[in-house]
Amino acid sequence: MSHKLKIAGWIAVGAVAGALTTVQLQAVARSTVAPLPLEELQQLAAVFGMVKSDYVEPVDEKKLISEAISGMVASLDPHSQYFDKKSFKEFREGTSGRFVGVGIEITMEDGLVKVVSPIEDSPAFRAGLKSGDLITKIDDTAVKGLSINDAVKRMRGEPKTKVLLTIFRKDENRSFPVTITREEIKTQSVKAKEIEKGYVWVRLSQFQDRTVEDFTRKLEAIYKANPQLKGLVLDLRNDPGGLLDAAVAISAAFLPENATVVSTNGQLADSQSIYTAAPQHYLRRGGPDPIKQLTDATKGIFKTLPMVVLVNEGSASASEIVAGALQDHKRAKVLGNQTFGKGSVQTVRPLGPDTGLKLTTARYYTPSGRSIQAKGIVPDVMVDETAEGNLFAALRTREADLSKHLSDGKDDGASHAMTDAERAAEQQRDRDREQARLRLEEEAKKNPGQRLVPEFGSEKDFPLQQALNQLKGKPVMVSKTLIERAEEKKEN
Repeated sequence: MSHKLKIAGWIAVGAVAGALTTVQLQAVARSTVAPLPLEELQQLAAVFGMVKSDYVEPVDEKKLISEAISGMVASLDPHSQYFDKKSFKEFREGTSGRFVGVGIEITMEDGLVKVVSPIEDSPAFRAGLKSGDLITKIDDTAVKGLSINDAVKRMRGEPKTKVLLTIFRKDENRSFPVTITREEIKTQSVKAKEIEKGYVWVRLSQFQDRTVEDFTRKLEAIYKANPQLKGLVLDLRNDPGGLLDAAVAISAAFLPENATVVSTNGQLADSQSIYTAAPQHYLRRGGPDPIKQLTDATKGIFKTLPMVVLVNEGSASASEIVAGALQDHKRAKVLGNQTFGKGSVQTVRPLGPDTGLKLTTARYYTPSGRSIQAKGIVPDVMVDETAEGNLFAALRTREADLSKHLSDGKDDGASHAMTDAERAAEQQRDRDREQARLRLEEEAKKNPGQRLVPEFGSEKDFPLQQALNQLKGKPVMVSKTLIERAEEKKEN
């Protein structure tokens, strides 16, 4: 697979997240272990001993073992991963929707950190930060030259510690310092608003612990504000996925009780399951059921309200489960671009108090039995990301582009040599990516610091306008260039 692709961070954020964020089944380790290959393990121990005794300088034993485990797991597929203490903490923060920081959603603009929006009731919100503010310094460090991940790490820290941010506010043409005390932040993975009278837009940016609770609260507020609803757009674009039970619960809000949402199949008995729109399949820890707590009137309308689901190449994993379930049950029309194609389930097992293993344990299938692994959900209606076409979609990575990606399981995992047609298709994609990269550079020079693709949910959001047309029975501007991309076989 070609590795020539150079991707601008902001354009690739959804697809990269799709590659890294997984559907999780929380489970305990197996009590039985398969017979061990003693000869190979003795060889491993011999290598460990040689490195420790003969290497040019002393080595850290724990680091050697940790790296050996990491290498073994990473050789399996792109989504299996060994978590050391630091990465396990970061992983749990990502799925819980909680972290310690200042509380802002950010992007990069012209080398600076731009505030997309402060999280409601966060320290940044209370300090008066606004959408569009630029962060030029974090404590004594200039932001120019930092990656977005480096900037995030500098703004996060321990509770009750302080961070000094230097803010440039364009509309006031001034810079000023703001000292913010870090605290635990609860991220908001659900946004919702009435975009036109009777038509609602609900966006899910990730499937986290709190997503279902936030989602049902938004639905209740939407119905209370206007009981005369006509249609709903569920926006899953650039949603990298997350928790399996959250995906099942969101699907359950729109499907009949006990309708199949997704099935999984793997070696273990507990990985061979069928998940339905029933509480026992989405309540992991017991407690109140957010779906059941909706009023009867709210539940009733959202089970029948006309729906469109928006997806793109960055829609992965749990978001593909929801899109596939609603599509198979003909509950909603799916519009947009073919999705990422991550059709595997990862089980996270603790290896101790601070480390863990994320292991691919199953493939998942839509209610009709489709595997989307390395293929994705194909929309009912292909729609470009702008009226001018898919300007930069070729830059986005999909599951089929990842090294060591799983097959769809229909060939029992066997690898195949690429056909001439498949090789030609890959070469064409490389050419398309290079053209898109050059176009991105040209547009960025013409419009420095400007968004090249409109914000989701805005008046200029082209796919959203087409979704509204679909709901209203008006003509939809169907893409003239998008075609289904087939699942690709791994090359010998």
